[in-house]
Amino acid sequence: MKPIQVPVEEIYVPTRLAHELDEAKVQTVADAFLEDGKMTPVRVRHDGQRYVLVHGVHRLAACKALGEETITAYLVQALQH
Repeated sequence: MKPIQVPVEEIYVPTRLAHELDEAKVQTVADAFLEDGKMTPVRVRHDGQRYVLVHGVHRLAACKALGEETITAYLVQALQH
């Protein structure tokens, strides 16, 4: 998979993931990013209108907290049920 750059503000966070958000973990991730300058890409899918976060709510929140405009992401396919 090739990572892409996605505007942070264009990523929708599903309620299920938003409830998992832990501010202490966001701060830890942000600190690590500032120290290392790198972060594992988040995973998003595109639903035809927007990017939807699949995995990486703390990394996305850390980027927002740091004022980043884009985040590195892997574009994944939605699971078919």
